[in-house]
Amino acid sequence: MARAYSEFELIRRYFTRPTPHTDLSAGDDAALLRVSAGMQLAVSTDTLAEGTHFFCDAAPRDLGWKTLAVNLSDLAAMGAVPRWATLALTLPGADAVWVELFAEGFFECAGRYGVDVVGGDTTQGPRSMTVTVFGEVPEGEAITRAGGLPGDDLWISGTPGLAALGLNVLQGNIHLADAGHALAALHRPVPRVELGLALRGQAHAMLDVSDGLAGDLGHLCRSSNVGAVIEVKALPLGSMIDSGADEALARCLLLSGGDDYELLFAASPEVREELAAIGETLRLTLSRIGRLTESVGEILLAEAAGNVLRPLDVRGYEHFTEPASILNE
Repeated sequence: MARAYSEFELIRRYFTRPTPHTDLSAGDDAALLRVSAGMQLAVSTDTLAEGTHFFCDAAPRDLGWKTLAVNLSDLAAMGAVPRWATLALTLPGADAVWVELFAEGFFECAGRYGVDVVGGDTTQGPRSMTVTVFGEVPEGEAITRAGGLPGDDLWISGTPGLAALGLNVLQGNIHLADAGHALAALHRPVPRVELGLALRGQAHAMLDVSDGLAGDLGHLCRSSNVGAVIEVKALPLGSMIDSGADEALARCLLLSGGDDYELLFAASPEVREELAAIGETLRLTLSRIGRLTESVGEILLAEAAGNVLRPLDVRGYEHFTEPASILNE
């Protein structure tokens, strides 16, 4: 019979690790963090809830990775270096095997990106995880959503929509001969931290795609007081089509699917060569998918340059206005 652990035993056993970048870590009433001179502190918080963001039978090690990774994506979108994280973990019971595997995935991600886990909390209830991440960015160099300019190129990293394709496989909506890439994108998203850092001084505006490219592009346009045209033929559909999705489905998932955590950013046409070099150095596909316009809030689709098809009528996921779904964050 498995041993029952108390709350504090679970924390000591599975969530106490060295924190080399921290003055005082978990174990006291609060952590003490030292921000480097000339740096601003970037802070973000996200919650993942069972039944909304993940299935009840999700592999705990993958879920541990994803819980931290989706938060680090927010820091990547600001061009910030990840430094610290806290974790509030709500569980229906003290399942030591599940917690051990979850912690392994969580700290695997923390180790990959140099993050000190400096505190948190555990409590009993429906399974959910709330993470707060802290990062550093030089004063005045954070990349926000508000700096986009008419005429800027619009870029996306990786393959947005691939995670939504994986979700549809799990739900039995579609069958793929090889679903490995799609399922990996869903279960173990990669926060584009290195890309975010490389885009300091290059990107005018940026955010991560968590609720669907179309919906998140709307956020960027509103913050920057611009519109956008998306070139349909430039959308990076190849990976989804190679996995077995038809073009219409791939296009729909790319525009409306979530859970990708790719970076969507605007930059001057003058830095196209620099951006191509960044993508080559990082071995990451960067696709130029359109441009920003002066038509505030208007997002259009174009099949070819100058041939506008229609206003984009796809929106991203919104909590409290749609049925519970694990499609998006």
